[in-house]
Amino acid sequence: MTRWTLARAQALYQLPFMELLYQAQTVHRAHHDPQHIQISTLLSIKTGACPEDCKYCPQSARYQTGVARETLLKIDDIVSAAERARAQGATRFCMGAAWRDPKEKDMPYLVEVVRRVKALGMETCMTLGMLDENKAQTLADAGLDYYNHNLDTSRRYYGEIITTRNYDDRLHTLQHVRNAGMKICSGGILGMGEEDDDRLAMLVELANLNPPPESVPINQLVRVRGTPLAQADDLEPFDFIRVIAVARIMMPASAVRLSAGRESMNEQMQALCFMAGANSIFYGCKLLTTPNPTEDRDAALFAKLDLNPEMRQMAEAVPATAAVGKYYPKKRHSAMRAEE
Repeated sequence: MTRWTLARAQALYQLPFMELLYQAQTVHRAHHDPQHIQISTLLSIKTGACPEDCKYCPQSARYQTGVARETLLKIDDIVSAAERARAQGATRFCMGAAWRDPKEKDMPYLVEVVRRVKALGMETCMTLGMLDENKAQTLADAGLDYYNHNLDTSRRYYGEIITTRNYDDRLHTLQHVRNAGMKICSGGILGMGEEDDDRLAMLVELANLNPPPESVPINQLVRVRGTPLAQADDLEPFDFIRVIAVARIMMPASAVRLSAGRESMNEQMQALCFMAGANSIFYGCKLLTTPNPTEDRDAALFAKLDLNPEMRQMAEAVPATAAVGKYYPKKRHSAMRAEE
């Protein structure tokens, strides 16, 4: 296992932009099919009234954001939403509840939800707040594939964003998830006023987990009126792309998900993120309570970039020395072979 340091991450981040992208794309091709995009859909199964004070979150009960408090969805409604997501090409169905942590009385409901969605042939993921050992094992026994619990930012900057739990609380939940046998989905949010080194320190923390998270969502802050970060400064797009590239190099086998904030990204920025190693997105017009590009808009972008969300990962890793032209878009493959 490679042990990462902040200095090593800084050295990558400071590379000339084109060199950084080249290295990230080379690593990406060594471990993933560059034409493949994994698609997940995210549904809020319990919205609002969260007791935490995360300054970015419109679901916190501490802020007046206009998000209505909603009770747990009926299980049949969740299954129907999962069926729609599957029909639209999603291979993983993610479910979020605005809790500090799930209570014991909620566990039978969560177990049944996992079993019903798994029966559709989809991967399952949940984000429910903190977990202790017993609850993590209960969800794992029910068949939950992934558990999402973001670090959000660096240990140094964490107290500027959240005060109702600490950084080690986050890491303990991730350890409980790993010990229970589930896969980890954990990343962070950029654009909350943090410095470059905070972003890199977060990646170092994730990359040094043993093993690193199987899924790493990188979010751009969605500024919501009523939250303390509603007036945060704009994030420089090239800084965001650099973080994607560094994440890909530091966690070569992980799926790097281009997550929240895509609604405000143009096609060119997203294309560079995919070039930098992002190979997963959330699909659907809503992420919990914030907007996301429509399915039609994403499908049009995939077509322009010759990305195939239906393609599965190759059985064998592609050699790191693979030529840039190794892969041909499916619709052009026959014609190009005829010309060779």
